[in-house]
Amino acid sequence: MNNIVVNEVKQCSIFNAVEVQNRFFSYLDVSAITLKAYRTGIKQFISFMQTSNERTPTRLTVINFKNSLTANGAKPSTVALYLSSIRRFFGWLETEGLYEDITRGIKSPRMEKGHKRDALSANQLKNCIQGMSRNDEKGLRDKAMFLLMATCGLRTIEITRANVADLVDVQGVPVLFVQGKGRTDRKEFVKLSAPVYEAVCEYLSSRGNASPNEPLFTSTARRNKGGRLTTMTVSSVAKSAMIQAGYNSTRLTAHSLRHSAATLALQAGMSLPDVQAFMRHSSINVTMIYNHSINRLNSQCENAVTSAIFAA
Repeated sequence: MNNIVVNEVKQCSIFNAVEVQNRFFSYLDVSAITLKAYRTGIKQFISFMQTSNERTPTRLTVINFKNSLTANGAKPSTVALYLSSIRRFFGWLETEGLYEDITRGIKSPRMEKGHKRDALSANQLKNCIQGMSRNDEKGLRDKAMFLLMATCGLRTIEITRANVADLVDVQGVPVLFVQGKGRTDRKEFVKLSAPVYEAVCEYLSSRGNASPNEPLFTSTARRNKGGRLTTMTVSSVAKSAMIQAGYNSTRLTAHSLRHSAATLALQAGMSLPDVQAFMRHSSINVTMIYNHSINRLNSQCENAVTSAIFAA
């Protein structure tokens, strides 16, 4: 072990030194969501060290932690996130002269390209929408949220962050300004088609006089009436609509609505740059994944091979 370790670390284990951790978290210039993720990653590593009865972590400790996560069924994205937090922490520790960076050369798990969620067809989306109730405020809210996700490709986090004031008219077109993933501003917007705009307005009318600074979609639960929704609630609404329509698959989630929006736009003949802007993708390479999926579905290779085998 490098002489870079100081007395405080030797006496109490670096990860149990709360003051050291707090200094690190104060040093970070990241969003609240990223900060929470980093805290979770370091907390998981602390727990692993305690279980392994280790007080002075080494490079092998980090590798064993990574392997343990994988063995316990953690997703590659989760493993990569935890490793990222640990790398950032040890990099900072070495800069501060507290501990050597033992994470160098440790690779994150390979992230497979492509989507882990399926898209719904236009008819399947129509069946979901037709099966949703409009009898009360909750029903009107759920349908409006579902339509926004299905036609505008909104993420669950974008639904929860939206405020009434974000719904505005731009040159006669109703739009919703959104705060996207990893963003702190609301510079981007989505256009609301007539059925979607009507559904949102009908829901807002059922709420009464909603002030501009209120969430666009609010909770109807007694303990949180009028409060901002969680992403879990939005996901549950989308999933329930799919199940009610008969589409119950582990590959169908709220994010499938975003995939559906991109897929349907491309199938309708929209260009890749148009769909990239529509989906608010930072890179057109992400948009091209949807195009690849469409081309794969349209391919006749399987039929050609089958015919070659069974035609004789």
